[in-house]
Amino acid sequence: MRTLLTVVGDGTATPVLETALVAARKFDGRVIGLNALTTEYAVVFGGEMGFSVSSEVDRTLEREGHDRRMAARALFESFMRSRNVPVTADESAPAQGVSAEWREESGRQNAVVGSLGRVFDLIVVERPAKLASLAEATLEDALFESGRPVLMAPPVAPKTIGERVVIAWNGSTESARTVAMATPYLALAQSVLVVSIQDQMQPGPLAEDMAAALRRRGIAATSRVVPAAGRQAGEAFLAEAKAFNCDLMVKGAYTQSRLRQMIFGGATRHIIMEADIPVILAH
Repeated sequence: MRTLLTVVGDGTATPVLETALVAARKFDGRVIGLNALTTEYAVVFGGEMGFSVSSEVDRTLEREGHDRRMAARALFESFMRSRNVPVTADESAPAQGVSAEWREESGRQNAVVGSLGRVFDLIVVERPAKLASLAEATLEDALFESGRPVLMAPPVAPKTIGERVVIAWNGSTESARTVAMATPYLALAQSVLVVSIQDQMQPGPLAEDMAAALRRRGIAATSRVVPAAGRQAGEAFLAEAKAFNCDLMVKGAYTQSRLRQMIFGGATRHIIMEADIPVILAH
């Protein structure tokens, strides 16, 4: 986990930067702050002659976008400077210690993250504050388009990441893939708890099977099966994470379809909207 693509949309991204820096310190990693600026605007005004794009509104939106970019860069550079993290060009990155780099791209933020993220070890994004938002679109494109693990930063950044880890396990392919991608953090953890929810498993290995596999790799893992007790699986997973006092959750994302989760809800959807700890997700 040496390279962390970190989405910095504007000047309010401090919790994301704090989370990325804590995560990067585990591996002397490099935090790449990304800002994407679109030049495509869908603002139209109707008139007797039909629809047309207002050039004045277009210029206003473009100016606001550049203002947000300037605020994002100022935040990134001042944040890293205040924590003695050098911001350098990629070719001059220090061999040891945490470093940082600023990167600007053109295009819609979610699309840029989904594509560019394919060459990074980890993608760090904010937890969406609401559904159908740019933050949610960015998270989902990172999950479905990059092929890489995503670290979702909580609204309040943690002091540690990966000391005590809960794996939300349901036996699925997505869960197995996410555990494999999170192995660098699991290998450094003091303790790992593999949690499954009774009657919420997919056909596949049990929680104890995964815990045993991790122990064979030298990871201090135990397992626990808990009753749903009238709760949704996502709610039960978060309750177990809180009881375990964990500072990182590992969760396979959207083992049910996105459409089904949007309509009926699901564990991933609940955790995305409610988690107050960092969560590593992958699909």
